[in-house]
Amino acid sequence: MTVTGGMNRPPMERGRGTVQLFHQAKEIARAMGFALEEASTGGGSDGNFTAALGIPTLDGMGAVGEGAHAAHESIVLGELAPRTALLAAMIAG
Repeated sequence: MTVTGGMNRPPMERGRGTVQLFHQAKEIARAMGFALEEASTGGGSDGNFTAALGIPTLDGMGAVGEGAHAAHESIVLGELAPRTALLAAMIAG
């Protein structure tokens, strides 16, 4: 067996701007009546590219669910409206 390849995304580092952006999102969510918690996971996203350029970047702002990229992947329908409202408020702010 021959294994080839390598890293195809730069690391997403937790910079000061990203921390500030998260605190903004957390405060907006609190004002909307729900909690937003910080988390760290493995893997990568296109956000790795913007973060590597020094642009404050939040990942995981989409739907709440489980089984990402698996046959049992699902979303929690009741979370769609609050998460969409949070994203809209972040963009407006």
